[in-house]
Amino acid sequence: MSAPDPSLIAKAIDWQRMGRRLALATVIQTWGSAPQPVGSLLLIDSDGNFMGSVSGGCVEAEVIAEAIDVIASGEAKTLEFGVEDKTAWSVGLACGGAIRIHVGSLVGRDGEAGGMLQTLAEDIEARRPVALLTHLATGERRLARSPSGVAQGLAPFLEEAFRRDKSLVATGEHGDVFIDVFNPRIRLVIAGATHIAQPLASMARALNYDVIIVDPRHAFATGERFGSVKLVREWPDEALPEIGVDARTALIALTHDPKIDDPCLIYALQSAAFYVGALGSKVTHAARVMRLIEAGVARDAIGRIHAPIGLDIGAQGAAEIALAIVAEITAVTRDKSR
Repeated sequence: MSAPDPSLIAKAIDWQRMGRRLALATVIQTWGSAPQPVGSLLLIDSDGNFMGSVSGGCVEAEVIAEAIDVIASGEAKTLEFGVEDKTAWSVGLACGGAIRIHVGSLVGRDGEAGGMLQTLAEDIEARRPVALLTHLATGERRLARSPSGVAQGLAPFLEEAFRRDKSLVATGEHGDVFIDVFNPRIRLVIAGATHIAQPLASMARALNYDVIIVDPRHAFATGERFGSVKLVREWPDEALPEIGVDARTALIALTHDPKIDDPCLIYALQSAAFYVGALGSKVTHAARVMRLIEAGVARDAIGRIHAPIGLDIGAQGAAEIALAIVAEITAVTRDKSR
């Protein structure tokens, strides 16, 4: 998964509006047991205030000092830290890995930096896939939404980055370019405000998923049980078209009630959802399959359903079942499912 934190883009816009001079540090490559993944961001102002992380605290102080110099000079830098680097040891990177970090100014010499960040924030909010391209030698940045919008030599790299949801360094005609992918957040739509949905919603939100629970039963779908999780108290066939289901959406059915689960699954199997799951034993699922066939759903489509839902970890109780579900969704997103 790509690692950029969209909230830091919104914070950068806020800080720019306050007149603060900024730099953005980005992890562009890692080797071995690196503390933060590629794409991780650290926002720094000229006074040394910062948000985010590029190393979990190992090299932040060194990066912040370099960022202040970058803000003053306007010249981008690429920093490297590794276990064989005495500097890395001195700043605490003793985890056995190595990282490469690009630091570039967000002052905006051409006056367009603020507008670019605003456009990036709007794309993120609208769930439009977008990438921030940074020329490593000059620090120049631009946005790209599809391979057709970049030079021919960069197009395959951008296509791969979007497809794999993985930020990367690409070698372009005029030097190396870092492609930082901001794919839409994974959206988890849960049909059924059940006891399993409660820990599942909490775990999914901890993973930065956009969680929505659909259940027409008002006694189940309550703020008392789910806090600030978005609740849609409608039948799935009414709610799902309004919610919008795309290739970054996982849809799961948890009620055991065919009146709720089946419409959710029928809609999900006609959509671009990357994961479709349903709670229930093999016997329960066999009966479900017959109902879906009678409803006109093709067997090949039914084969997309993960049922019984979740990785087989011997889960017992609501929390462990929720853990198994989150683990399976994670495995599917990373092409590690069996």
